[in-house]
Amino acid sequence: MLNALEVVTTVAVGLMVGVEFSVAFVINRILDALPDDSGQLGRAHGGRMLGAVMPVWYIGSLVLVGIWAIAGWHHDGAGLVVTAGALLILSVIMSILLLVPINNQGKTWTPENRPADWKEQMNRWDRYHYVRVAVIIAAFTLLVTALT
Repeated sequence: MLNALEVVTTVAVGLMVGVEFSVAFVINRILDALPDDSGQLGRAHGGRMLGAVMPVWYIGSLVLVGIWAIAGWHHDGAGLVVTAGALLILSVIMSILLLVPINNQGKTWTPENRPADWKEQMNRWDRYHYVRVAVIIAAFTLLVTALT
């Protein structure tokens, strides 16, 4: 049963990493290259769509890691799992304090109502997101290492 939990947790976190990596290094670059207002409209739509899904994914992954840490407390790699959990907690805190406030504004913007500094705000969101991606990659790496 613990093995199944380890695999499910690692896959869930790995998929989350893949989505967030793709947003950072593929999707946002594509949106930024679109003409006129298309990129801003795409970011607003992505903010609405992913803003609804990702909180569940982050919290669900954190819960799975917590269950793994408790169930596997006396097994090799428990310290790695606990550290991965701490990094996921950090990513949630970063999300709530840094990224969500910008996302909540950006997802309502249209070409008619966006602020003059909207590109600077999106660039700031991107920078915070790069750090968050690095944090969740580190957590994923620890979970994969704990499997071996």
